[in-house]
Amino acid sequence: MPGTLYLVPTPIGNLGDLSARMADTLAQADFIAAEDTRVTLKLLNHLGLKKPMVSYYRHNTGESGAAVLSRLLSGENCALVTDAGTPAISDPGEELVRQCAQAGVSVVSIPGPCALVTALAASGLPTGRFTFEGFLAMNKKNRRAHLEELRGETRTMLFYEAPHKLLATLADLRDTFGPDRRISLCRELTKLHEEIRRTTLGEAVDWYSANPPKGEFVLVVEGGAPAAEEAPTLESGLARVSALREDGLSLRDAARQAAAELGLSRKALYDLALGKKPSENGD
Repeated sequence: MPGTLYLVPTPIGNLGDLSARMADTLAQADFIAAEDTRVTLKLLNHLGLKKPMVSYYRHNTGESGAAVLSRLLSGENCALVTDAGTPAISDPGEELVRQCAQAGVSVVSIPGPCALVTALAASGLPTGRFTFEGFLAMNKKNRRAHLEELRGETRTMLFYEAPHKLLATLADLRDTFGPDRRISLCRELTKLHEEIRRTTLGEAVDWYSANPPKGEFVLVVEGGAPAAEEAPTLESGLARVSALREDGLSLRDAARQAAAELGLSRKALYDLALGKKPSENGD
């Protein structure tokens, strides 16, 4: 019988965020697949655990993923961890989860720390609908192409960014969405120097031009305003009258219904349908 792959989140900065269930799962797993075994070893030492580990990271997913899957199929239980946060979210662990799903291996996701959710909740921006865009490309052309696709996005947008790329990314965000678009820059979340700066894209560029950024960032960017609906015109009203007449309504009834639906003058629609110059008076 196959074993189980456990997705175990790890603290994004504060070890106090390690839950009892996360610790118990690590203790009970047969082995741990870690993004960086050196980082995970520090966590295990903190918990007083000793566990066999294998490396599983972006550049060895093929070979290591096959080895992990083989052990799972043989009945072992594996805990998958990243250096910080939830495995498989903007993380190569998604490939291992896909392989397990295809092979019929059970996957159990343990709730826990996630930088994007932590930042969104504290951002002060709308949280009802959002889109997570991960890390933007280092290449300027590709980065701008990605942002151009989001130009009409109305949901709150979240990005991860490293300090050495922050200023270039902020400049491109400003150029794409305008200097007045709101942004919350969440830095070093849960750590000693945690900071949440709520400002605009234009002001953020000015600030970090004078104050070199430090630490990892989650950028929470306000979505754009929904496109305004075009006001109904007599031409669109006439098209509605024609459609209603095709459904069997008389011209008079069709004009009355179209006028009520679109907030237009019934008499003007009626006259236009008869080929007359629309009357400026009437209901």
